[in-house]
Parts: sequence; C-alpha cells; structure tokens
Amino acid sequence: MLSNLLLLWLAAFPLMGSPGPATLSLASLGATYGFRASFRYLGGIIAGTTAVLLIIATGVTAVLAADPVVLTVLQIAAAAYIVYLAWKIGTARFGDLAAQVEGGQKMALVSFVAGFGLAIANPKAFAAIGAVYSGHVIFAGNPALDAAAKVAALTLVIAIVNTAWLAFGASFARYLTNPAIGRPVSIAFALLLIASVGLAMAGG
Repeated sequence: MLSNLLLLWLAAFPLMGSPGPATLSLASLGATYGFRASFRYLGGIIAGTTAVLLIIATGVTAVLAADPVVLTVLQIAAAAYIVYLAWKIGTARFGDLAAQVEGGQKMALVSFVAGFGLAIANPKAFAAIGAVYSGHVIFAGNPALDAAAKVAALTLVIAIVNTAWLAFGASFARYLTNPAIGRPVSIAFALLLIASVGLAMAGG
C-alpha cells in the first residue's frame, strides 16, 4: 500500500505541479500583490481543483464528455478571465500595490470566487488529475477505499503545489516595487499566463 501511495505521489507532483493556468496565475498574483493579499485566491484554486478531483473520482466527467457544452462555456470564461488577469498584471502600477489591495481596489482580482471559477474550468486540471487518478491503484480489490485514499492523497498534492507556486511568486514581490525590475517581470508573467491558456485549451 505504501509503495503504491509513493508511486502515486511521484507521478502527481510533477504532473499536477507543472506550469498551467492555475499555477501561473498564483505565481503572477503572488509576485504582483504578495502572498497574504492573494491567500483567498489560493483558497479558491485549492477548493476548485479539489472539486475537479471529486468530479473525476465520482465519474461525473463521463456526463460532461457526453454533453460538453457547459464545460466548454466554463473553459472559455476561464480563458477570458486569464487574459484579463494577464492584462491587469502586465499593466499594474508599482509602488502602491499593497495599498491598493488593502484598500479593496483589487479584491475581485484576488478573491476566492475568482480562484474557484478558474480552477473548476481549467482543462489542465482535468487532464493531469484524470491521468494520475486513473493510472494508479492504492488498494486493489477495494474500490471504495481506493477512491477515498486517492482523493485524500491528491488533495494533499493540490494544497502543496498551489501554495508552493504562490510562495514562489511572492518571493519576487519585494523586488517588483522598482518599476525597472517590476515592469519586465510582470509582462513576462502576463505572457506566460496567456501562453498557458493556449496550451491548456489545445491539450484539453
């Protein structure tokens, strides 16, 4: 059982933790607004990605595959939000970002709802989690226990990798108050976000 769990984690961390719309948005917001200001968004990403995991574990993806209109609409909305997020990050004003966040001007951008909505419609999440979930067995011969164990194990991965990406981005925040440094870095994050949408939609 332990060896099966370790194999699951060895596959899950690099696949689920690789760059994608959710992880890059966390890094971008962390770099632009800091860890604490982006914490609610992180909670939304974790909750939304866990919901994707539960959708896969309960077989609801089969229903979505049979009638994918709703999922497609959600994915288009998520892609539009990522483009908007990239624009806001790429054009962010430096030097007073913390004050803007504390004053509530950027709360919609870093809200729980925004993170949850992006995560639940993230094509990469469905692909990566689906591959790991279906490709590993922890408790052979006991489907219910196996499903529960995989959900618990992958929920832990979701929390760790997304928190790590936000922390990674936030580690740059103190350098970005200088426009000479912050402007090119923010534009780079914005371009990576837009590229992640294209790759995720193409792969999804």
